[in-house]
Amino acid sequence: MLIEIAKGMAHTLRVMLRKPITVQWPEEQKPVAPRHRGRHILHRYDNGMEKCIGCELCAAACPVGCIYVGAAENDPANPVSPGERYAERYEINLLRCIYCGYCAEACPTEAITLGPRFELADYRKERLVATKEDLLEAWPNMAQSRRSPSDHGAGADQTGRASEVPGLSPRVAWEDGIDSSASPRPGEYGIPSHVPRVISPDEAEPR
Repeated sequence: MLIEIAKGMAHTLRVMLRKPITVQWPEEQKPVAPRHRGRHILHRYDNGMEKCIGCELCAAACPVGCIYVGAAENDPANPVSPGERYAERYEINLLRCIYCGYCAEACPTEAITLGPRFELADYRKERLVATKEDLLEAWPNMAQSRRSPSDHGAGADQTGRASEVPGLSPRVAWEDGIDSSASPRPGEYGIPSHVPRVISPDEAEPR
């Protein structure tokens, strides 16, 4: 009996002296595996030019169709990418993405990769459509570049999009006592004005 108690107390003392493994998130980020597939990143060259040439191969390779690329012709006097075209719009629906990595494999210039960030939760699904501004890699000399500066960069925080994307946050509605179900209204922000409803067999028209 005493031997078992002594073994238990010794194990307790050994555990007490160990360094705690608690990660103080979000100040501390949990380390991920080198091949982890997280939030997408659009990369730049060392001179600040975008690697994406707007070929749309990533969108074609995506098995769920969550990538949209809107290409435009490069201005010879002020090119955005080394190719003839660049991605004027680049959007990824993070709710539909299955993080398979096919987009990175299909890219001929290695412009898009899946980064280490894994925190993708938000209060509104509209904010989980990552735009080019959210995905584009930050550049130290961005202020001196020929493009407009961006305060987001690769893996940007989605909480900053609350002022850009319309709609009422459920947290704000809870704190202020507002009915969040009334915003947005049908017909606004892509919500259909006539939403189909389920009817009973008695209401169905006879054939």
